[in-house]
Amino acid sequence: MEKGNKKIIRGWVMYDWANSVYNLVISSAIFPIFYDSQTKHAYAASKGYLDGDGLVDVNMIKENETVLVNFFGSELSSSVLYSFVLSASFLVVSFLSPLLSGVADYTGSKKKFLKFFCYMGSFSCMSLFAFDPSRLELGMLSVFLASIGYWNSLVFYNAFLPEIAEVEDHDKISARGFSMGYIGSMTLLVICLAIIMGIGKEYTRWSFVLVGLWWIGFSQFTYRALPNNVYNKKPESGYIWRGFKELLLVFKEFKKTRRLKRYLFAFFFFNTGVQTVMLMATIFANKEIAWPEGSGSSGLIIAILLIQILGALGAFIMSRVSSKIGNIRTLFISVSIWIVICMGAFFIKTPVEFYILASSVGLVMGGVQAIARSTYSKFLPETTDHASYFSFFDVTEKIGIVLGTLFFGLMEFWTGSIRYSVASVAFFFVFGLIFLMFVPKHEKEIVSNH
Repeated sequence: MEKGNKKIIRGWVMYDWANSVYNLVISSAIFPIFYDSQTKHAYAASKGYLDGDGLVDVNMIKENETVLVNFFGSELSSSVLYSFVLSASFLVVSFLSPLLSGVADYTGSKKKFLKFFCYMGSFSCMSLFAFDPSRLELGMLSVFLASIGYWNSLVFYNAFLPEIAEVEDHDKISARGFSMGYIGSMTLLVICLAIIMGIGKEYTRWSFVLVGLWWIGFSQFTYRALPNNVYNKKPESGYIWRGFKELLLVFKEFKKTRRLKRYLFAFFFFNTGVQTVMLMATIFANKEIAWPEGSGSSGLIIAILLIQILGALGAFIMSRVSSKIGNIRTLFISVSIWIVICMGAFFIKTPVEFYILASSVGLVMGGVQAIARSTYSKFLPETTDHASYFSFFDVTEKIGIVLGTLFFGLMEFWTGSIRYSVASVAFFFVFGLIFLMFVPKHEKEIVSNH
């Protein structure tokens, strides 16, 4: 396959456009607000909080009152449950991705796995249309499966980058993908908001259906462009066991690396911080920011749109900066800014303060993600087992997210304040910054012998 083929690269980038609607509409914007509204309404109803007309009144929930939900017979905070379900999904992804990537590399079937998890995530998003707090277990199952579908698909998607482009183009193409993702997801979010605000809030559920259709529909451009079985692998019978052996061989190669291992260690910490902030920011803002009465949801959406616009710009800026000063130095600057953001989040209370913080998040969020992906791709040794190598990247990311979201939930549980949860995320960035200092500039090439 010809590296640098523009048609193939355009097709690869389109998957960022297709899948990022999950990250925005389901993970960050509409669903968290919808989930908060639904669980608050159910809690107020259970407490008998009614207005003069006998209707459920969520405004009767006191400022510091914890909204509890019933989940398999146990009562716990709605935001704690949300973070725990996401943690569980990432744990499953951490287990599945290395096993399946070994099979994908051995059989040359990365694209088939990409399709499977794309469709799994898409249909799970559409099933959120039926979300009902009285059947919370089923609703959270959809959240759980959608997360697994999204994150597992990225393992096989990212693994195509070193196969379709030359090393010197990885930063630019990775940034282009993230920029397209921000623009595409923002486009669908605006469509969803037009439906919700123009027709009525009762149509919010249709946003989840649109996410699934968008994800499936635009991913078809990717599937048409990306090649099947790039290295013409011819698997024998017992490919699951052979795929596992393939993974072990790759792991032995990986252990010989120095720069890649150290980078992955730094990535574990700073990316844990990034993903935790992205996943829990909306829950935090909905709870802690003093929005004017009736403007909380719209205020959050404005902030999220601002993050998307600046995220696309940030990815472009960071790719330019990295070409001048190098990837590690660029990441060092980004992670330093993240530390300031987390500490600042502890003190903010007003919408204006939140918008300023959101602007800062947007500028560094897209950049750090794009450069983190391309840096790992650049540091890979000469190999045909890209899915297996990217599974280590993915497992590192997901174990970090499990730790981050679990830690976030536990901090709120222990302290009774979500503010301490946000501030504590700064420690992940501090450790990431320290370990970035020990990533060497060069590494002897390791040649794959299988």
